[in-house]
Amino acid sequence: MRLPVLLLSVLTLNLPLISAATAADYNLPARPDTVAWGYYSGQAKPVLTVHSGDTVRMQTLSTCGTPERMVAAGVKAEDIPPYTAAIYNEVKDKGPGGHILTGPVAIAEAEPGDVLEVQILKVDLDANFACNAFSLNKGFLPMEYPYSRFKIVPLDREKMIGRFAPGIDIPLKPFFGSMGVAPAGGKIDSAPPFAHAGNMDNKHLVAGTTLYIPVAAKGALFEAGDGHAAQGNGEVDITALETYLSGSFRFVVHKNRHLLWPRAETPTHIITMGFSPDLKTATEHALRDMIDYLVTEKHLSRDDAYMLSSVAVDMEITQLVDGNVGVHAMLPKQIFSSKATP
Repeated sequence: MRLPVLLLSVLTLNLPLISAATAADYNLPARPDTVAWGYYSGQAKPVLTVHSGDTVRMQTLSTCGTPERMVAAGVKAEDIPPYTAAIYNEVKDKGPGGHILTGPVAIAEAEPGDVLEVQILKVDLDANFACNAFSLNKGFLPMEYPYSRFKIVPLDREKMIGRFAPGIDIPLKPFFGSMGVAPAGGKIDSAPPFAHAGNMDNKHLVAGTTLYIPVAAKGALFEAGDGHAAQGNGEVDITALETYLSGSFRFVVHKNRHLLWPRAETPTHIITMGFSPDLKTATEHALRDMIDYLVTEKHLSRDDAYMLSSVAVDMEITQLVDGNVGVHAMLPKQIFSSKATP
């Protein structure tokens, strides 16, 4: 599914907020002046502007709440990343959502009608704990759990295991629950995913995966956050193993390459996605985009694309709890021989 790569000139930037390690490598720390609390916005001022082909390392917060909340739940104060308190104390522009996202990063060449390729190069765990929580009137079974709970899960970063409970160890596969670009207009809630990507909560978007997002605003205005150490498809109680992550991303702009929905490519699969308040509609979006991919990229007839989707593609529920539910279609790349595509 890889789109033809358009790598534009890489220029050295001289920015007061960000220091460049090399001409194409930038470090974006999580600070009160480098985060967007609860929104994506086409009118937001970028905290960093880079060029197509540049790589940015972005530091992000968890959704575990204030240092006081974590300490009360049993986290040692010294284990909480030190930038947490300043962000909670100093950021005043909040909402309508609850995610603390790092960015936005503008990619200078990106314009509406383009596609932003986001290569997820590396994802690092920045804390030795994660949290999971559900709360009153949230989650997939709100009437069965009419109360709130908050749980700290220790993380063994050497063995890459989360110690959920005695005898229950969860393999860690860290990924960002939210990665997205700005809509064409003003602020939108960070919680519901849609065509801008955003809070997809797709556990397959780990390091080594490439994400493709349709651009709707000048500069694309990419943000990332909502770090997860691990998650099950569905994310049924409304949270995963929420934790602190840093990620390295390479951004590539593809001019005049129109997509309706985000797509992704892992080493083994092509992924199409759909989002809607209705699960059936979200499934239809993901399936139709898979059919479109098979027709335009693999040159199948629409009939064969529909049939192949039935016999080889897995339709999976991404999440059920973010306002717009998510469905993703998983196409295994191994079914295509070298003779399959001209």
